[in-house]
Amino acid sequence: MKSSVPRIRLQFRMIAAFTAALLVPAAVAATPASLDHCKGLQPHNVTVDCVLYRGRKAVRVRSLPSADAAYDAQKSGTGGGIALLTGSSFHNGTIDVDVAGMPQAHAPALARGFVGIAFRVPPEASRYDYVYIRPTNGRADDQERRNHSTQYASFPDYEWLKLRTESPGKYESYTDLVPGEWTHLKIEVNGVRMRLYVNGASQPTLLVNDLRLGDCTGAVALWIGVGTEAYFADLQLKPSER
Repeated sequence: MKSSVPRIRLQFRMIAAFTAALLVPAAVAATPASLDHCKGLQPHNVTVDCVLYRGRKAVRVRSLPSADAAYDAQKSGTGGGIALLTGSSFHNGTIDVDVAGMPQAHAPALARGFVGIAFRVPPEASRYDYVYIRPTNGRADDQERRNHSTQYASFPDYEWLKLRTESPGKYESYTDLVPGEWTHLKIEVNGVRMRLYVNGASQPTLLVNDLRLGDCTGAVALWIGVGTEAYFADLQLKPSER
């Protein structure tokens, strides 16, 4: 008989409970602890704090000026960084999260409010697959920019520019977005396949059948790009039953 796998709900007002909840065996219901600080998130080239945003408790993640300056010098990657959910472990399954992103004041000209999720991140955060949105592209008055509204990439060897150059249009797609508004992302991962659903759509906005890191396991992280101010709320991880 197939055992049921309870949904692990990780609410950002209980950020320090991420580790405890994710380390509980799948067949056991986790009981989150209520804490009032952003513990359990390990920032890499970003700042993290807990705020109220549009009436919701959220985690705010902002890029560091030093990381933005490094991006401005080369423009081949995405700049920004991640906030690692320490103690989390993810292989196959579904990641649901609400995000909102916008360029910071004085951000580089190419900033788009990049915001998304990195997954299968090793402890040293030296590599990871990730998927994100470009909120300012969703309603741009330019079709080419709209076509770049969502993006899959893999750090550090297959950033957006390399993928776009080698396989134009394969790893990005259009979806309707508004900067600063809450957007729901659902990310399904199975082996080397990933599917991104936006705002409850029944069909995926972006399909990837060749995740560059292969079929592996690692942590989940909040991801942002260069010049970004982003908000994350109601992250949920649902491991695959297989």
